[in-house]
Amino acid sequence: MPALIQGLTGESIGEAAKYAGWMLFAFSIMQFISSPILGNLSDRFGRRPVLLASLFGFGLDYIFLALAPTLAWLFVGRIIAGVCGASITTGMAYIADISTPEKRAQNFGMVGAAFGIGFIVGPVLGGILGEYGARVPFFAAAALALLNWLYGYFILPESLPAEKRRPFEWKRANPFGAIKQLRKYPLLAGLLFALFFIYIASHAVQSTWAFFTIERFQWSESMIGYSLGTAGLMVGLVQGLLIRVINPWLGPNKSVYVGMLLYFIGLILFAFAFQGWMMFAFLVPYCLGGITGPAIQGIMSNQVPDTEQGELQGGFASMVSITSIIGPPLMTGLFAYFTSAKAPFQFAGAPFFIGALLTLISLALSIRSLRKHH
Repeated sequence: MPALIQGLTGESIGEAAKYAGWMLFAFSIMQFISSPILGNLSDRFGRRPVLLASLFGFGLDYIFLALAPTLAWLFVGRIIAGVCGASITTGMAYIADISTPEKRAQNFGMVGAAFGIGFIVGPVLGGILGEYGARVPFFAAAALALLNWLYGYFILPESLPAEKRRPFEWKRANPFGAIKQLRKYPLLAGLLFALFFIYIASHAVQSTWAFFTIERFQWSESMIGYSLGTAGLMVGLVQGLLIRVINPWLGPNKSVYVGMLLYFIGLILFAFAFQGWMMFAFLVPYCLGGITGPAIQGIMSNQVPDTEQGELQGGFASMVSITSIIGPPLMTGLFAYFTSAKAPFQFAGAPFFIGALLTLISLALSIRSLRKHH
């Protein structure tokens, strides 16, 4: 994406980072709007049709992005992707459907492991293909999304039986209505507020990693791909394997606390890294922090009945989307400012440092909420 944006605009890496931040903003606005709609549609019609429609839309969208002639077309593509990407709410509801309450945290961890495997293969493949042209990875992504749609069409069964479905209601299918509906569960409301800050913090990594490593260490697209592949391998190991040991051993509450503390340590170390190898080493504590997400998902999912799992995941995704509306412009803006001549001092790691402070706020709020209600 950095190379494609720079190719279309001719701007510096700092300015390209700002454009990328605003693209994530557009993507997240559409996720914010669409997540509760798709979550509630899946409670009404089942998970399978929503997942299939979204995957097909993703395939078409990546073709659209690969052919985009201007920056404006890239923005349109990211808007379409935001609608289709909201299907993660349905995927998480599917996991809740087929899991017993005591296994939900571990099975949500398997979703994280699937993302981790994707982050091993995807960025490495994208980095290698990017050497042949900035648009080639987008065609590869389109092919993978459409293959996934074919797999879903012929293999994936429905997980929500007809007797557990409920009528679709627009008042519950808008993002504010979905979040408001969750307020009847005090623990959910408290944890969502705590997660708000850590998800903004996560955009220090998600939104600026490529730009930071290009600016600080002059990394190539392939090196960025390898680094993200390493991150994906660690996330896959943590959420696919380690969480099955750590979560029962520590318990859900302590898993949340320890995970957030590890996130904080990782972000602080990223902020002050001065050699490229350090970014690989500091991925260890940061990725170990991944025990937090599945633990919180398991706690929240066990608070609501089966008929409201899609709505829960829709409301949760809407909250995440709000942070994705705020996070990318904030973090890429910080990066652009502290790498520009206007800054009082040069500090490319500023987004990571601010992210670490936000993580401490999340930790304090999580401790307060879980001690009070759980």
